[in-house]
Amino acid sequence: MTRAAVLSAGSWGTTFAKVLADAGSDVTLYARRPELAASITADRENADYLPGIALPDRLRATHDAAEALEGADVVVLSIPSQSLRQNLSGWAPLIPPGATLLSLMKGIELGSTRRMSEVICEVTGASPDRVAVLSGPNLAREIAGEQPAATVIACTDTDRAEALQAACHTRYFRPYTNPDVVGCELGGAVKNVIALAAGVAEGLGFGDNTRASLITRGLAETMRLGLALGADPLTFSGLAGLGDLVATCSSPLSRNRTFGEHLGQGMSLEETVAATRQTAEGVKSCRSVLDLARAHGVEVPITEAVVRVCHEGESPVQMVREIMSREAKSE
Repeated sequence: MTRAAVLSAGSWGTTFAKVLADAGSDVTLYARRPELAASITADRENADYLPGIALPDRLRATHDAAEALEGADVVVLSIPSQSLRQNLSGWAPLIPPGATLLSLMKGIELGSTRRMSEVICEVTGASPDRVAVLSGPNLAREIAGEQPAATVIACTDTDRAEALQAACHTRYFRPYTNPDVVGCELGGAVKNVIALAAGVAEGLGFGDNTRASLITRGLAETMRLGLALGADPLTFSGLAGLGDLVATCSSPLSRNRTFGEHLGQGMSLEETVAATRQTAEGVKSCRSVLDLARAHGVEVPITEAVVRVCHEGESPVQMVREIMSREAKSE
């Protein structure tokens, strides 16, 4: 039986812990707040993030990271990407040697422009073949409700990827494997930025043509950056590319789309942060995605526009005007 530790009891961390337990793993969920850990264990529910979802008996929670990590075969990281380095520095000495490290995070680190798997390797000293990434159209609430969904597990070690695949395959959750870690991580990080733009368009009252145009051109933007970094272009036509992008840009369950929608309706960044409460990764990662693209000479006009709206005070209306008035080019 696989022994898994899931570090973070937010909506996606709790959902994936449920998936692992439903697939037969023995799962310990780490919650930062002792009262949340106690209520999850006692009530079999994470009322703060997944109210109404019954959690399986194989899943227990603790607020002690050492207890969660003891004897773990798989360590799942599901925290906001910009806090990964700081948190993981404290957890790294507790991680069992040889454990597989699985990232659920979708972001690019500010300042370093490192992908999450790169940060994990730097902080823990783990070799890249011990680190895997999970990415796809995985809206937490739907999966927690056991609606059918698929995902991608990317790892350079095929055996490790297949072991993870078996550990989280359930009747409602189907994982595929892919060796392209770079492509899967970029697809997950950039789609959050494109979803912010799609949300802004929604907030401005624009319809399906606008959303489809943003999704399509956003995919092209993601692919250009991916190719510059050595990703497999086929990755972007799959679940970790187009699949994740469509779900995140289209669903009202998407944090980034919802955040952008509030901005499009005229709320300030501060007002939107207060209204949405949960982390919208694209708000911070848009700057690091732009820095990464500029470092490799890649044009990312939608990302640039999102940075201007989120961090430079540009109005959403002006953002749309500037995107539409760019020099015409062939597709």
